[in-house]
Amino acid sequence: MTTIRTPPFSPSQTTCGSLLVELQRIWDEIGESESERDKMLLQLEQECLDIYRRKVEKTKKYRADLCQTLNEAETEVSSLVSALGENANFVQKEKGTLHDQLSAIKPVLEDLRMKKQERMKEFSETQSQIVRICAEIAGNIQSINSVNAQVNERDLTMKKLGGLKSYLQELQSEKILRLQKVNSHVNTIHELSVVMSIDFVKTIIEVHPTLVDPSHGQMRSISNDTLARLTGMIHSLKEEKLQRLQKLQDLGSTLMELWNLLDTSVDEQKQFEHVTCLFSSSIDEVVRQGCLALDVIEQTEVEVERLKVLKASKMKELVLKRQNELEEIYRGVHMDLDTDAARQTLVSLIDSGNVDLSDLLSGIDDQIVKAKEQALSRKDILDKVEKWKYASDEENWLDDYERVKKIIRFA
Repeated sequence: MTTIRTPPFSPSQTTCGSLLVELQRIWDEIGESESERDKMLLQLEQECLDIYRRKVEKTKKYRADLCQTLNEAETEVSSLVSALGENANFVQKEKGTLHDQLSAIKPVLEDLRMKKQERMKEFSETQSQIVRICAEIAGNIQSINSVNAQVNERDLTMKKLGGLKSYLQELQSEKILRLQKVNSHVNTIHELSVVMSIDFVKTIIEVHPTLVDPSHGQMRSISNDTLARLTGMIHSLKEEKLQRLQKLQDLGSTLMELWNLLDTSVDEQKQFEHVTCLFSSSIDEVVRQGCLALDVIEQTEVEVERLKVLKASKMKELVLKRQNELEEIYRGVHMDLDTDAARQTLVSLIDSGNVDLSDLLSGIDDQIVKAKEQALSRKDILDKVEKWKYASDEENWLDDYERVKKIIRFA
């Protein structure tokens, strides 16, 4: 049975009994009737009950508030324990008064709240990095700052965080590989630009501006689109490089033919040594700065045209020179050739302008080749003829010598 304690009063305070005695004395002096006295005592008792009742209700509400606070704290602790993945035995329900239970759970709740804040920060940082790298790979750089990583507060376990960090490491490795590939492609484009004297900055800006001048801490673009554009640019530049190399090789070959034809001096040939040295080079071997520049091709084309004009002006002289060479071969092997008639026919053809001098020169060159082959086939016969002629001359000389000796002896 619960004992109701009366509130303590200090000696200076007036007790209810003494006040009641004083009230009775006052009523006696007044001459108050018994009915009035009973009525006032009943009223006084009712007022006291009202005061106690209000106090009880207020205390009940306070108890309910404490219970609600305790329940909310226990619910929050349970939720935090579940979200953080803590051990179920982490929280043990305290026995005792409500104040004792609240005092016991308060530090536990504060500790769990702090852990949640730290864990939320880790999740937010990790997910923000994941979102950023994914945006970089997708090429949505502009949306990175406007995207907030949403953290699921109901699952903040270390297992979940570990999975996110593992995924982040994979993305970081992917980012490193992509950046290495981008840098390699940029270097390749720079090398090709240097060889062909192409504006590297203008070329690379066409792919993506960050590849030239990353600003505000922003790294080079590593998106699929950027990598595809870089690959396409490299392919295009390599095709251009191959075309320019083939063009210069053809021009170099023409140059050497014209030089041989026109007996061009070594000093003149050295002026285009940077072109002729590419004649037998493969595309991968051509790395010298500016060797495939457009102005180099244009200068070489101008030189080829100049030599062609010079060739046309000297063609008559060359044709006659080749004709002399042909005649010398025939004379050397004692072959009959009407040189005057042949030369006259040749001059008439040249002067008529109805014949391509290059074809005419080529025809004489073919005749020279055939003449050399014929001369080679007649060499043994000519050698034997020479030996017979020498032996015959020597025999005639001996006969003359013997004849002179006889004449001298008989004289």
